Amino acid sequence: MRSTFVALTLSTLSVFATPSLATAQTSKVAQGTVASIAGPSLTVKVGDQNMKFSVDSKTTVLAKGASTKSARAAAAGRNGPHLDELLTAGQPVAVTYQDVSGALHATEIKAILKASPSSASADASRTSTGVVKSMGTDWITITGRSGPASFEQTFKIDSSTKVFAKGAGTAAASRGGKAPFAEIITSGDHVSVSYHVKGDALLASDVHVVLKATH
Repeated sequence: MRSTFVALTLSTLSVFATPSLATAQTSKVAQGTVASIAGPSLTVKVGDQNMKFSVDSKTTVLAKGASTKSARAAAAGRNGPHLDELLTAGQPVAVTYQDVSGALHATEIKAILKASPSSASADASRTSTGVVKSMGTDWITITGRSGPASFEQTFKIDSSTKVFAKGAGTAAASRGGKAPFAEIITSGDHVSVSYHVKGDALLASDVHVVLKATH
C-alpha cells in the first residue's frame, strides 16, 4: 500500500527523486481531506474551511496505484490519468502550493494513507506530518500540531526505511545506492512519515520531504 509518484501528464514515474519543489519563500503546505474535484481544480477541507487549488500538468500527485493508472493511460494514448482517477472525496491529503495574488496553485498533492479499522494494532500503518527537530544515524524526531495540541515523535530509521526527497536519487547513486540519512534530510524540513508501532518504538517505513528548510 505504498504511495507512488506520478505527474498528471507524464507516464514516466520517479521513485525516489521528486520533481523540483518551489522555494520555501513562496510555498506552503495544507493538510486536510478532499472535498471535491472539478476539472483542473481540487477543493480540500482544511479544519473548518475549504481551500481551492488549481491543478495543471506541472502538478505532481503521490497516490496508491498511480503507476498502474499512468501505464493504462499511456497504453490508451492519453497523456496521463485524470485527477479524479487518483483521488476521491474524503481522501486525506497534504498539498504543497503557491499563493499568487490570492490564487492557490498546487505543485504537489500527496495522498495520506487512511487509518484502517485495525489502526490500533501494532501492524497498522500510520502517518504523521511535522517539522524535523533533530536526528541521529538511526532516528528522527519531528514536531507538529494535531488540532489545538502540539506533539513530538521520535521514529526509528533502518536500512528498509525509504526516503523521498529532491536530490535523494543523485545522492544515493554517488554512494553506491545508499546515502546517509543526514545528507538528504535536515533540521527544519517539513516531512510526512509513514510508520508502524512495535512495542514502544515507532518504526519509519517512508519519510517524504514535503518542503525543504531554509537555513
